[in-house]
Amino acid sequence: MSIPAKKTRRKSPAVSISKKAYTMATVDGSSAEITMYGDIYEEQPTNWWGEPVEGQFILLTEFLEDLKQISACKSITIRMNSYGGDAGASNMIHNRLRELARAGTKLTCIVDGVAMSGGSLIMCACDTVKVNPSSLIMIHKCWTFLWGGYNADELREQATQQDAWDKMQMEVYTRKTGLSATVISHMMADTTYMTGREAIEKGFADELIEDAEPTSIAASVDGRSLFVNGRKMHLAPGMFAPDNIPTVTPEASAPVETDKKQPEVTGNEGGISMTLEELRAKYPDEIAQVEADARASVDHTDAVNTAIQAERARMQEIDEISGLLDATAVQHAKYGDKPCSAADLLMAAAKTAAKQGKKFLADLKEDGEESGAEGVPAAPAPADEGPKEHEENATPEARMTNARSMVADLLGKKKEG
Repeated sequence: MSIPAKKTRRKSPAVSISKKAYTMATVDGSSAEITMYGDIYEEQPTNWWGEPVEGQFILLTEFLEDLKQISACKSITIRMNSYGGDAGASNMIHNRLRELARAGTKLTCIVDGVAMSGGSLIMCACDTVKVNPSSLIMIHKCWTFLWGGYNADELREQATQQDAWDKMQMEVYTRKTGLSATVISHMMADTTYMTGREAIEKGFADELIEDAEPTSIAASVDGRSLFVNGRKMHLAPGMFAPDNIPTVTPEASAPVETDKKQPEVTGNEGGISMTLEELRAKYPDEIAQVEADARASVDHTDAVNTAIQAERARMQEIDEISGLLDATAVQHAKYGDKPCSAADLLMAAAKTAAKQGKKFLADLKEDGEESGAEGVPAAPAPADEGPKEHEENATPEARMTNARSMVADLLGKKKEG
C-alpha cells in the first residue's frame, strides 16, 4: 500500500506544495489556489494491522501547516471535489479559513465535482461559492461507529454528543444560507442532495458557472459508490447515492457510458421506441415504482422550497419589527431553540409588558401599605368663617367681639346669651 507524497517547499516567495490529495500554489504572493480533491481526515487512516490505507486523503495537520504559507494572500480560491470525512477536521479547516476571511482574505470556492458532508462545511467557509449545474452538494447529520456494550445512560450520552456535532454543522450552514436552524436540521436529517442550481436556490452557493465543462457524475448499481469525472468515491457505510443519479456497473473505471434508462427498441423499425403506454403495459410494476419515486421526489422538493420561502418570510417580518423590541428577544425568535413568528414575538412582548405593569402597581400598593400613608387622615377643610368685615371699617368694639368669638371657638366653648 502507498501513502500520500511528503510535502515539498521552496525558500522563495513563490510557493508550490504538491500532494496526492490536494495542492496549494501561489506565484505572485497575493493570490493562491487550493485544489482539494480527496477525503478529509485528522490523521493518516490505517487498516486493522496499522498499515496506511491507500487513497487520496487531506490530512488536517499537514493541511494547516501548508495553509500558513499562503495565509498572507489577499485572495484564495478553493477547487473542491470531496466526499467529506472527519467532522472535527473539516470544522477546524472551516474555522481557519473563516479566520483568514475575517482578516480580509477573499475566499472563493469552485465546486468542480462534489462537496459532501465535511466538504460542504469547508465550502461554506467561503463567502463566494461557485457551482456547476452538475455539481453535487450534500449535507447530513453526523454519525459514528460504536463497538462494545453500552447501557441506556451511556447511549443517551453518546446521542447528546452527536446532537452537539449536529449543532456545530447547523451553525456553519445557517451562517452561509440565512436559513433557520429548524430548516437546516430537517435538511440534514433527510440527508439532502442538491445540484448546483438547487444549492443556489437554498443559499448554499452564490454563482452558477453556466459555460463550465460538464461534470460527469454517476453511481454504482448498488448505490455505494460515486464516479466523479472518472474517480471512484466510496460512500460511508449505511449511505447510498440518490436514485436520480445515473448508474454504471461497479467494474467500470469511469462513467464512460452510464445507464440512461433508455426506452426499449422493438423490432427492426429503424429504432422506433416503445410508447409510455406500451412500457406501462409491459412493465407495470417498474413504471409504477418510477412514477411513485418521481412524485415523492417532487413532493419532497416542493416541501423543502415551501419551507425555505416561509422561513425567509418569517425572518423578514421579524426584521421589520426588530427596532421596537429587545435585541436578545429578536435573536432568540430567529435562531433560538423555539423560533417563532413576528406575531408570536409581539404577543410575547405584550404579555411581558402587561406582567411588568401589574408588578409595578402591586409594588406601589405594597410600598404604600408599609409606609402607613393610608392611615394619615386628610387635613380638615378650613372653617367657613362667613363674611369678614374689613378691619379698617370695624369699630374697636366690633373687633374685640370678633376676637372673643374666635378664642371661644378655639377653646371649644359656646357663646351664650
